[in-house]
Amino acid sequence: MSMVVNSVVYRAGKRVRDIEIDDISEVVTEPDTFIWVGLHHPDEALLRKVQHEFHLHDLAIEDALKAHQRPKIEAYGTSLFVVVKTAQLIEGEVQYGETHVFVGQNFLVTVRHGASSSYSAVRTRVEQNPHLLAKGPGFALYSVLDFVVDNYQPIMSSYEAQFDRIEASMFKSDFDLAVIQESYDLRRSLIELRNAAVPMDEICNQLVRFHEEIIPKELRAYLRDIQDHAHRVIASTDDLREMLTNAMHVNLALVSVRQNDIVKQLAGWGAVLAVPTIVFSLYGMNFQHMPELRLAWGYPATLGLTVVACAWLYRKLKKSGWL
Repeated sequence: MSMVVNSVVYRAGKRVRDIEIDDISEVVTEPDTFIWVGLHHPDEALLRKVQHEFHLHDLAIEDALKAHQRPKIEAYGTSLFVVVKTAQLIEGEVQYGETHVFVGQNFLVTVRHGASSSYSAVRTRVEQNPHLLAKGPGFALYSVLDFVVDNYQPIMSSYEAQFDRIEASMFKSDFDLAVIQESYDLRRSLIELRNAAVPMDEICNQLVRFHEEIIPKELRAYLRDIQDHAHRVIASTDDLREMLTNAMHVNLALVSVRQNDIVKQLAGWGAVLAVPTIVFSLYGMNFQHMPELRLAWGYPATLGLTVVACAWLYRKLKKSGWL
């Protein structure tokens, strides 16, 4: 796959033409024009070439080369460097990546690392809104950030479905180590998704408050919409983690109750069996004058009394709920 996914010139809200990286510096200064370059796993040589064409800062380029950056927004002169964490659901498994964005008044460069869906759909949507695209690269930046946050929602939905399965298993009185392990893994996954969504609030907040040259007033409402979506993901992860913790506590309580019932049953049967044990152990003693030995009805009477005593004790324990 080519490292340069797209390199397009836009003027007055319309797509003009594709452009080679080496020709960017000659076009980027034209009025009402901005260039959107999309890169996928670029090598150092390509990034250095892009740096030269757009006059990007060395520190931002170094971050883009190393990847594995925390989500953030940094200002370097008249341009911004934005890092966001991307997430993608692939065959039921969540994979994370990064998108690094260089944005100025007349350019937008997106650099994808790791798991991330193509931004071709984003580019198509942007080009279908020429009146907003005419505002410059700010609308394209918004569309990329919105796409990243929207991809969190299917992952959140999959976590909610997984929680429903775990919850159904936990509302049982049996201890299941596999379910406990799965619940722990889900909590860890929820924290990871939350950590990806939380920085979006600060990134959008800074774009709205301090960078009007890139995000004009007409686009501020769109950035606040991204914040709202990010807040919903954050709230959902917090709620799900809380419910998961409560479900674990309920499961442990049910297991404890079940264990207490078993202990009570064992104690009850122990009490019932204690009666014949005491009686029959008495007859095992070596008395010189054993009572009832010369009585014909002595043995059946003793046995009958033992059975009656056991039955009475069993009834009392059964009535009290111990058996």
